[in-house]
Amino acid sequence: MDWSQHPKIQRAAENLIQGGVIAYPTEAVWGLGAAPDNEHAVLKILALKNRAEEKGLILVAADIEQFEPYLDGLTTEQRQLLTETWPGPNTWLVPHNGTAPDYIRGRFDSVALRVSAHPVVAGLCRAFGGPIVSTSANPQGMQPARHGFQVQRYFRGQLDDVTPGCVGKSANPTQIRDLITGEILRAS
Repeated sequence: MDWSQHPKIQRAAENLIQGGVIAYPTEAVWGLGAAPDNEHAVLKILALKNRAEEKGLILVAADIEQFEPYLDGLTTEQRQLLTETWPGPNTWLVPHNGTAPDYIRGRFDSVALRVSAHPVVAGLCRAFGGPIVSTSANPQGMQPARHGFQVQRYFRGQLDDVTPGCVGKSANPTQIRDLITGEILRAS
């Protein structure tokens, strides 16, 4: 099934384009998403989660080509490493090249990027036409939502859309690694 053509995914993508905040399933948990260039929508996510802007946010995409502006300046070897590990449960901290706004990067000199293997996420990014913000769908200090009903309980009436779909089979959030140092900042 091509999720990018699903009417509910297309509606969710339209909500993103119009500045909305949506929820969608990812590999391990439900995520909250917004257009990364819409500061108002991203700040709404941070407020819903009670999350500090300085922590930064992950961007997810359907394929590496959607991240091209963020990859400018990487070496051939660094690009090859990304290509070998995507799509999949690998979030990479890529050196900031001036593309990601401060409200996405937080206090870091890098931006967190992942090409998702989840069909709903990939379809949503294709329908939207680029990467989207991805952060777990839960208020700070609460367990991340693994079911749609938990998303509704946490954010009743505060989201612009909730996509169909179920979380993947991963029990843990994706691994986060620094592309330059190779350091693992969060194990999967």
